Amino acid sequence: MKGSRTFWTVLILLAAFHAVVLFAGFFAPYGYSRQNRDFPYAPPTRIHFVDSHGHFHLRPFIYGWQASSDSYGAYAVDSSETYPIHFFVGGARYEIAGLIPSRTHLFGVTAPGQISLMGTDGYGRDQFSRFLYGGQISLAAGLIAAALSLLLGLAIGSLAGFYGGWLDNALMRGGDLFMALPWLYLLFAVRAAMPLHIAQGQVFLLIVVVIGLIGWARPARLIRGVVLSAKERNFVIAARGFGASDFYLLRRHILPHTYSILLTQMTLLIPQYILAEVTLSFLGLGIGQPLPSWGSLLSGLQQYYVLASYWWMFLPAIILIPVFLGYSRIADALQERFAVVPL
Repeated sequence: MKGSRTFWTVLILLAAFHAVVLFAGFFAPYGYSRQNRDFPYAPPTRIHFVDSHGHFHLRPFIYGWQASSDSYGAYAVDSSETYPIHFFVGGARYEIAGLIPSRTHLFGVTAPGQISLMGTDGYGRDQFSRFLYGGQISLAAGLIAAALSLLLGLAIGSLAGFYGGWLDNALMRGGDLFMALPWLYLLFAVRAAMPLHIAQGQVFLLIVVVIGLIGWARPARLIRGVVLSAKERNFVIAARGFGASDFYLLRRHILPHTYSILLTQMTLLIPQYILAEVTLSFLGLGIGQPLPSWGSLLSGLQQYYVLASYWWMFLPAIILIPVFLGYSRIADALQERFAVVPL
């Protein structure tokens, strides 16, 4: 009972996180490319209910920042300037699901105030807004690549298990080859072979296709095992005796047994592929500026002075840890429920 409650709690939290990322334009107070050069590397904004005189305010507010003239990236709180936080405010234009234009944001403050819940980067861009927008790219890469791997794994595993013989042997030996490939180095090689300056959409497509094509082998082996077992069951043999076609047998009687495998593998592959995209963008081989991704948000940590001086630049990586742990917890629960043992 306790395990089931934990599973549903994690699932709801993950779904809520994905919903916030999906509607990033609404939850982000600024556009991902908006710069404020007056506040580079500003620390996270603190939200207050009690002012410097001890007065309580029902509406939360923030104080203004005063940049230091002696040190770059050093700020002092200016308690003489308060900016109330307003909800459902107008702001930068965005599109809901890429279709419906809107300018309504969940919260914001009036200029010249700036609310930055995760601080700003070297260009004064709001890290919180860029984290949400970047999540759309990183999560989409993980989801699409995982779906591609599972579709290939389903097709190849089903053919190998159902027909057996030389086809099974050839497909599984090919799967062994793909499982042995060092996919990260292959991604480096493929990206290095491409022109340095290509459209960001092509870079995204390249990453998704390469990751998806490499990762099909493990799901295919699992699906093959299920198909080998299912095709020998009495109801399948009986259906074949009544003249059922191979396609009908696969679609109606065999493939439904693989759905638990697909669901479990999806929860395992998505975080792996998200991490692959983050790694490539972190190293400058993935999505580049000005488009954000979770990897490009962390790329600033390659500079020592950023690493040593601005702790809030680690926040995107810290937030990703519970996300990956959530996927791992769901995968473990599904494996226990369906008794799926990964190969």
